[in-house]
Amino acid sequence: MKRILLAINFDEGLYNFRKELLEALLAAGYETHIALPDGAYIERLRAMGCIFHDTALSRRGKNPVQEIKLLCRYGRILKEVRPDAVLTYTIKPNIYLGFLCAAKKIPYLPTITGLGTAVEGNGPLQQLTKRLYKAALRRAAVVFFQNDTNEAVFQRLGIAAGRHRMLPGSGVNLERFCYQDFPQEDTAGFLFISRIMKEKGIEEYLDAAKAVRARHPKIRFSVLGFLEDDYTQRERFERLQAEGVIAYEGSVEDVIPYIRSSQCIVHPSYYPEGMSNVCLEAAACGRAVITTDRPGCRETVRDGETGFLVRERDSGNLIDTIERFLALPKEQREEMGRRGRRYMEERFDRRIVVENYMEAIADSGR
Repeated sequence: MKRILLAINFDEGLYNFRKELLEALLAAGYETHIALPDGAYIERLRAMGCIFHDTALSRRGKNPVQEIKLLCRYGRILKEVRPDAVLTYTIKPNIYLGFLCAAKKIPYLPTITGLGTAVEGNGPLQQLTKRLYKAALRRAAVVFFQNDTNEAVFQRLGIAAGRHRMLPGSGVNLERFCYQDFPQEDTAGFLFISRIMKEKGIEEYLDAAKAVRARHPKIRFSVLGFLEDDYTQRERFERLQAEGVIAYEGSVEDVIPYIRSSQCIVHPSYYPEGMSNVCLEAAACGRAVITTDRPGCRETVRDGETGFLVRERDSGNLIDTIERFLALPKEQREEMGRRGRRYMEERFDRRIVVENYMEAIADSGR
């Protein structure tokens, strides 16, 4: 039996966005191993048939001792599993397993799920990360990208040139995220779904909620997501929640009921993303999307047709755009969502993503 290893930094992301790939690998007869930190979704992944390798990983950690331990852990996993191919996601698995797979001549297929703050920019850390990427990916069988801008950066740096392949992000499961009837109640408004952190645009969303509700007090502004420990504006966030400016629903597993009860999803992120799953899922449910005109977000919207693009870090522009959306007749707001659903069906079906991976894995073993 052929063996395959997937390495990533977070169990929820693996289960929510790559479950269909795991199912396809298992159905095709692959012994499917996963290397990542323990978490709430691991038992579900095991129940599917995946073999779990607990891998301590700090997404933002820079402690050299911990990083060497992680590299050694990956080395032991490779020795134990002896995979026929390795798929990796996110910066640390991409780089560390790139070096190890090159040394062991194991077919290696990394996915660039966004450049991340460790790559975007020209500081010492960013320069080091780019050099590590260039060295680690030199023997990759194929490098998957989720947007053209990220691919252009790697092409400019000469990283694995000629072995690039574009994906429509992680795609979206169109059966799970099926079309939801447009809400009829007057209070139905806007929804923010993300980790609560500055780079995801939460401050701009709070500014918009305060300004728009001053003119439209019945309109609801909801927030879903985990409140990050290092979020510095927690006091303001909690004050606006207490004042009723926003309705904070916490972190939930099933976002669909919240999307269903909203007219529009607002994602003013300026975080370096590969492709925004929030925007894909909202559009698949038939909701208009307002998001930033930046890589990983702009691709999810046809501006003026399925939603609107806004300037990043610009609360005034976001406020004006939300007012523009509210000024549309209700039928037009609903039609935006219907167009968004069709756009997802045309371009972002997750089956397209799975087929690309399965084909590339098969090619890597030839």
